Amino acid sequence: MSDTIEKIKCLIIGSGPAGYTAAIYAARANMNPVLYQGMQPGGQLTTTNEVENFPGYVDGVTGPEMMIQLQQQAQRFGADVRDGWATKVDFSGDIHKVWINDKIELHCETVIISTGASAKYLGLESEQHYLKMGGGVSACAVCDGFFYRNQEVVIVGAGDSACEEAHYLSKLCSKVTMLVRSDKFRASKIMEARVRKTENISILMNHDTVEILGDGQVVNGVKAKNKTTGEIFDIPATGFFAAIGHKPNTDIFRDYLTLDETGYIINVPGTSKTNVEGVFVAGDAADHVYRQAITAAGTGCMAALDAERYLAAKESEVEEKVIS
Repeated sequence: MSDTIEKIKCLIIGSGPAGYTAAIYAARANMNPVLYQGMQPGGQLTTTNEVENFPGYVDGVTGPEMMIQLQQQAQRFGADVRDGWATKVDFSGDIHKVWINDKIELHCETVIISTGASAKYLGLESEQHYLKMGGGVSACAVCDGFFYRNQEVVIVGAGDSACEEAHYLSKLCSKVTMLVRSDKFRASKIMEARVRKTENISILMNHDTVEILGDGQVVNGVKAKNKTTGEIFDIPATGFFAAIGHKPNTDIFRDYLTLDETGYIINVPGTSKTNVEGVFVAGDAADHVYRQAITAAGTGCMAALDAERYLAAKESEVEEKVIS
């Protein structure tokens, strides 16, 4: 462990739209924010080739390009953006302690958590190949469905989110094939009924995804297996969507913050506040409903404003004690 302890007014853990937006607002409020980018600088959006639904980008923008611009904007106002990730925290006292890379100890007046969530994938080699290529694998129908208008796609999943995304895709695509890995849905009855009633959604129960097919650059099909009969066959498709859930990156906060059963941080409704005073949350670490860049940015703004007001209230308390 380091012999030196750095004192920080506002620490932002994680980057992405939430973290960088929080840094922009915190820097403009003279909070001298320090932002550690985390293990995936820029967050999930860095794996997205085209972002066309973020306001202000008339012709669209790549995810990595947007993250570079947001980082540069935060730095223009004085945000200290650093490499590294939080490996341990102690929120038990008035001083919020955070360790970076198990070496650097920080004592923070406020902490904004924007560690995000990681989409779950099947783990197939071909799936990861086309995900990295940006050639037809996605975990967000709302983000990427637009690119598959009037095309055939495959989606794997069995929960409410999978049904919701399949229904969303059905409005854009000519055909949606839904692969359910077991013999029943995990979704609510109303969501299951919705996809079953949609004419251009074909549901294959008890089917596994064997391989994502393509020409090396883009997807052109999915190899599936009927788990009951053992039959293996190809499904023509230009897109493959994984809708098997997300895992919030919140494990190190579990001993101090209130989390739901999945691991998302529970915030005070209408705010970014957590159950620990001076600790705030923004973006997908708390949001399991919308998970969009624009909503993450909005909560990043909220977190910075909440942190600013928290610090102002503490300063007022100190001044009152001095006067009295």
